[in-house]
Amino acid sequence: MTNLLLYQRIAQQLAEDIRRGVYQPGERVPSVRKMSTQLSVSHATVLQAYANLEDQGLIRARPQSGYYVHQTPALTAPTPDVAKVERPSLVTRSSIINQVLDESRREGVFPLGAAVPHIDYLPARALHQQLAKVTRFQSARAFNYMFSPGYEPLRRQVAIRMRDAGVVVDPSEVVITHGCVDALQMSLRVLTKPGDLIAAESPTYYGLLQLADLLGLKVIEIPSDPTTGMSLEALQLAASQWPIKALVLTPRLSNPLGGTIPEDRQKQLLRLAENFDIQIIEDDIYGELMFEQGPTKALKSNDREGRVVYCSSFSKTLSPGVRIGWIIAGKYQDEIQRLQTFSTHSACSVTQMTVAAYLENGGYDRHLRYIRQEYRKNLSAFQLAVQQYFPEGTQMTRPKGGFILWVSLPARVNTKDLHTRALQQGISIAPGLIFSNTEQFNHCVRINCGVPWNREAERAVMTLGMLATQLCQEVQPAQIN
Repeated sequence: MTNLLLYQRIAQQLAEDIRRGVYQPGERVPSVRKMSTQLSVSHATVLQAYANLEDQGLIRARPQSGYYVHQTPALTAPTPDVAKVERPSLVTRSSIINQVLDESRREGVFPLGAAVPHIDYLPARALHQQLAKVTRFQSARAFNYMFSPGYEPLRRQVAIRMRDAGVVVDPSEVVITHGCVDALQMSLRVLTKPGDLIAAESPTYYGLLQLADLLGLKVIEIPSDPTTGMSLEALQLAASQWPIKALVLTPRLSNPLGGTIPEDRQKQLLRLAENFDIQIIEDDIYGELMFEQGPTKALKSNDREGRVVYCSSFSKTLSPGVRIGWIIAGKYQDEIQRLQTFSTHSACSVTQMTVAAYLENGGYDRHLRYIRQEYRKNLSAFQLAVQQYFPEGTQMTRPKGGFILWVSLPARVNTKDLHTRALQQGISIAPGLIFSNTEQFNHCVRINCGVPWNREAERAVMTLGMLATQLCQEVQPAQIN
């Protein structure tokens, strides 16, 4: 930075403030006169700095008014391309997935790999207060077994929350689980048997690939759009060729692309599933983190014939450690409860009661509004930093919620190598190869933006960009003869 000209240093500092959320989209930045006085520089120097920021698309001048942060961040990098359909296959990536996850859990690394929200974005104090009350005043029940379908006051609170997703259910229709993965696992065990074929988004959540491997299921990956979610045309083509038993997808804020299926296409999807008699497992774990609440409801809200088994959890909003999720299984509920009763009984009694008390006490909606705002700022900051520091040709997604960013590097970059080099620099990332059973995403990476944007986060992204650029230079594109 010391080699930069004065106006460039001023521009870089203000750009950093914009990425950190000090100045929000639409807000006025300090006037030229004020900035000149604060920094003891000439008006011309400030004007040159502001012109530089305008060139980056970060601010816009308004006649007779001043300079304002651009309403839409200046993301010129295109969104990633859509994948292609490949034949169904047994999962072969579990060992690689386990290796990458083990490496990413090393102590002291900056956590851009696992999609886990930072402790600053969890209501830890409020949960601790409720935990203390539960263990003090209801210890007889809190330290005893709890059986399926789970703690009734918690099921009642979940039923209330489901109204926001457009799903009207009775508390008796809710089954509490050990998080969302447990809900997905039980749903697959009830709906399929070893050797069956399931369809999934491409790229997809790596945990689903691990479950498919565990249960002996074949997987066909259906191309998904980073904005509108799974391609219904590709799904129809696949269903006409292969006997798909179940479809597992995240209609709202898919992981890792962040796409959301619009309501009209949700209805088309349900009709398609009916035509081919495909059962659907909906993973809605990020649904409550949509930045704009209301426009898109859960897929289950349009389900009129009980085809959708709905799964979710509080892992991304309250705490991943409490391990509280739920299933709304409809006609499969008895089988789910029977399976749960003779495997895990139910989720932990103490945490079920603690979460129920927290939800009953109020404040959850206020907490959601806060973290949605924080994640929106974080995503914007990370996107602009990736655009600034990553090599030319990089593409990235534009999610409308959550805290996950999918980045596509030039095709010659292998992000498994980037993952290894990043760990050597104390940074964890999730390389694209763990999100597919194919080789289509080996040049991609998922970045967790659920960490506060600060100088350390910017240094991590800058380092990743430097490492990615090095890999680009080491692996030159094939020469054309």
